[in-house]
Amino acid sequence: MTTACENARVTTDSARKQELLEAAYQYVLGNGLADMSLRPLAKEIGSSPRVLLFLFGSKEGLIRALLTRAREEELRYLAALRDDHNSLAATGRDVWAWLADPAHRALLALWVEGYARSLLGEPGPWADFGRDTVDDWLDLLAERQHAASPSTANTSTENTAERTLLLAVLRGALLDLLATGDTDRVTDAVERHLRAVGRPG
Repeated sequence: MTTACENARVTTDSARKQELLEAAYQYVLGNGLADMSLRPLAKEIGSSPRVLLFLFGSKEGLIRALLTRAREEELRYLAALRDDHNSLAATGRDVWAWLADPAHRALLALWVEGYARSLLGEPGPWADFGRDTVDDWLDLLAERQHAASPSTANTSTENTAERTLLLAVLRGALLDLLATGDTDRVTDAVERHLRAVGRPG
């Protein structure tokens, strides 16, 4: 149970806020966001609904912070990929290896939940989450296309279509994998597409 002393301390203690955010993030990785209730969450992470509301402003503010935290995982991975300059197909293989890693399953399920909720178009913590993540991935794929072939003869429209198709294949394959757990079948399908990436039409 949170004490009055803690209530006073957290007003200025950003380290405590980050500690609670990280604990809440680990909680929603296992429990999801859609039906999140502050009382069981606070009990699980050793705080109180009152402290969480004070620190994050509202339940929506906490959800927004948790979605931002999830996106940070994605952005860290993208930053690491930007250190390499491979072909678009090689990038697709790197990305799929990360998506298919069982260690990332909970994070990706949370990402899909946020993505799906953002499609409803309602204002709130989910707004623009889907669009932002699409832009993150398309920006990386565009960089890889340019790095691999800066003087490509393909038109800008063709390049855009190629990376959009690759992203759609990877996203669809991820949904299939999360639903079925059939890694071998889904990976074979992704590889079939990757072999065709960059070939003349």
